[in-house]
Amino acid sequence: MKYLVCRKFKIALSKPLVMGVLNVTPDSFSDAGKYIKTHDAYKQALKMQAEGADIIDIGGESSRPGAEEISAGKEMDRVIPVLKKFIKKARIPVSVDTKKSEVAREALRCGASIINDITGLTFDAQMKNVIAAYKAAVILMHIKGSPRTMQNKPRYKNLIGEIRAALKNSINIAVSSGINKNSIVIDPGIGFGKTVQHNLEIIDNIAGFKKLGYPVLIGVSRKSFMGRLLKLGIKDRLIPTVACNAIAIANGANIIRVHDVKEAVWTKDIISSIINSGSF
Repeated sequence: MKYLVCRKFKIALSKPLVMGVLNVTPDSFSDAGKYIKTHDAYKQALKMQAEGADIIDIGGESSRPGAEEISAGKEMDRVIPVLKKFIKKARIPVSVDTKKSEVAREALRCGASIINDITGLTFDAQMKNVIAAYKAAVILMHIKGSPRTMQNKPRYKNLIGEIRAALKNSINIAVSSGINKNSIVIDPGIGFGKTVQHNLEIIDNIAGFKKLGYPVLIGVSRKSFMGRLLKLGIKDRLIPTVACNAIAIANGANIIRVHDVKEAVWTKDIISSIINSGSF
């Protein structure tokens, strides 16, 4: 696939893409409450766009380990005002991170181009139909369990094989529902029902996921596995995040999902330059 088709947008995949994370939640693990006010979230979206983000991903429900679910109404109350305000200035696709078709439908109606579903279309039976109807793109992520239970001693007999099989199932759901093959991205789900070792193996085996034939998104930004490895708090995880993103890109990741856009853009630009020089 040479392009990712997101409604009116057609994004070249010749270089890695940076997706900026915008959590409009009071309880996300990294920036809880920082952008809960619409104006603050809007300013952050503009900042990330100016720093070179290729996509902005807005989320209104925390998916941190142990998180409880919220209603679709509460999720929309957080997401839709920010989306409506930013979409007027957006020069890039806007993604909405949700597993609920009701939220996805309203977000797409208001101009979103991508739905980022952490359940890979397995939570809400109507989600696939909503995405297909709006000719939107979809990010299909792998999760073992739910955010509330996913880190309760996750086990796999064959980590890469099991994640690949689950992603293949999600792809089949998407394609059979009429979602354009050129509008599908897969995400092996770093930190979503994975141990520290599992996360490291995923980053080292991105080529295995690429064999499914779709762009691969990797989201390591500020995650706890780096904190456990290096005994670092969230505020000190930028350099490990940059290192993991550099390795992910070198291993074939097409999209990196990050909180720190400027540093991610620098990372992908330098890694891409090295790879394209033929020296890597």
